[in-house]
Amino acid sequence: MAASSSSSPSSASSSGAANICDRAAVERLTGRALPQLWSSAALPAGSRVVVVRDPSGDGPWRQEFLGTIDGMGAPEPVEHPRARAGELAYWVTFDAPQYDGDGDGPYRKALIWDRYLRPGP
Repeated sequence: MAASSSSSPSSASSSGAANICDRAAVERLTGRALPQLWSSAALPAGSRVVVVRDPSGDGPWRQEFLGTIDGMGAPEPVEHPRARAGELAYWVTFDAPQYDGDGDGPYRKALIWDRYLRPGP
């Protein structure tokens, strides 16, 4: 799930307000509360990451780009037949809006499986 927008908050306070609005919107869409308990084994909120393309195919993003692990919701186990054992999905805020592999977007934030994340600069 991704949050679409071409603008980004300019200050910490507007970022916090954006997260409250984003969390409320996602919770309305999914019909459930986002988890808030952060595992000590998970990447912490605020960690810089590179979002990478799938080496075996075209996607899920058009290009590699930088982002930050977002504290909007704690990492969640990926529940998908192709998920790896113990794989987590993280909310990531992008440094610049991005298009996915299908050309949809631009997105400013998305829930991304950890296999597509690498430590960033």
